[in-house]
Amino acid sequence: MMALILDVRTPAEVAEGHLEGALFVDFMADDFRDKVVELDKTADYIVHCRSGNRSGQAVVIMAELGFTGELINGGTLDEAAETTGAAIVK
Repeated sequence: MMALILDVRTPAEVAEGHLEGALFVDFMADDFRDKVVELDKTADYIVHCRSGNRSGQAVVIMAELGFTGELINGGTLDEAAETTGAAIVK
C-alpha cells in the first residue's frame, strides 16, 4: 500500500501550494488531535509541513494516539514531493 500524504500546514500555507492527493490537518488548530484521530490508524503516512518541525511533532502525537502504520516525517513540501513523487499543485 502506498503511504498517504498528510500536510499539517496552515490553510494559508496550503493555499500557496500543496501535494496532489494530500490530506490536510492543520497542526496549529486547536482541534488537531480531534481531526487527526479520525484518520485510518493502520495506514502509513508521510507527514510534512513548512520546515519539518510541526510534522515531526505530529508524528509523535499520532504514535501517542495509537497509529500503528509507518509514520514518516517527510520534512518540507519540496522534500515530501521528492520522496513521494507527488506533484505540487499551486
